[in-house]
Amino acid sequence: MLADLKLNHEYDGFLYLAESDRNLQRIESHHHVELELNLVVQGTITYVMNGCRFTFSPRNILWLFPGQEHQLVDRSNNARFYVVVFKPSLIDKSCHTASYEGLKVTTDYHEQILSTVLDPQSFDLICRVLDSLMQGSLDCDLLNREAGFGPASDFHFEHNAPDMLNAGLHYLLMLCWNKQQTGEAARDAIALHPAVRRALKLLSESGNEQDLADLAKACRASKSYLSRTFHRQVGVPLSRYRNSLRLSRFFERYRRDQTTLSEAVYAAGFGSYAQFYKVFMQAYGCGPRECLRLKGEDKAPAAKPR
Repeated sequence: MLADLKLNHEYDGFLYLAESDRNLQRIESHHHVELELNLVVQGTITYVMNGCRFTFSPRNILWLFPGQEHQLVDRSNNARFYVVVFKPSLIDKSCHTASYEGLKVTTDYHEQILSTVLDPQSFDLICRVLDSLMQGSLDCDLLNREAGFGPASDFHFEHNAPDMLNAGLHYLLMLCWNKQQTGEAARDAIALHPAVRRALKLLSESGNEQDLADLAKACRASKSYLSRTFHRQVGVPLSRYRNSLRLSRFFERYRRDQTTLSEAVYAAGFGSYAQFYKVFMQAYGCGPRECLRLKGEDKAPAAKPR
């Protein structure tokens, strides 16, 4: 799925610090025309790409190139990681020598996630640069809620000093790529079983609410084998993964379709309001009404469980 990051013309990219305790995670597989960089500060994050699972820990820096289909399938409860996006136009005007040709390659060149482990001094330096560039940007809670959320959001990134941000992004791109070239390779790839790959594809299809028995049959595996292998290889239980997808669809439906809370709950695939409430509480630590009110999105009367 092609994601439109909705970057206005005055910005060469954007950045924010994603935090598990307030980031409304969108986990569908997607790609975009921009180059994305992640730097893990705390905890772990897990991506699935090209049939493999990759888990990254603190001081890992990773690159997601334009057109690379990727999926953030899990984050530890304490995960904090910077997300930085660079427009193609920034790369074109910044990279002129052979040292930076790797930033211009096609996605076919990088079949897996390119990454490295930063030494402590480089990690501290890059974090300081990132923190300085975030000064003058939007509120962190707003950025966690909205940045890159997809077509249901009318969010646009803003910064009170676009020229300074653009210059900083240029320097950050050069700095991080140089560290990538000299750093220690980070490779923690686990090839996914064909049944797990099939399950991920089927579950990502909107409206696919097969029960476990039907899903396992479609993946040519037994229920127990699929559940056990999915958990071991993806890193999260199949039921939790499915509920995460439902949560992201709930937010999309609630925003895009101007529906009531209960209508969005059932449209997202939850079997009952009680199930939705339990999953929401586990994910965000408060009820949906409280969460939406705090984020300024509570627009409908209280939903009644069916």
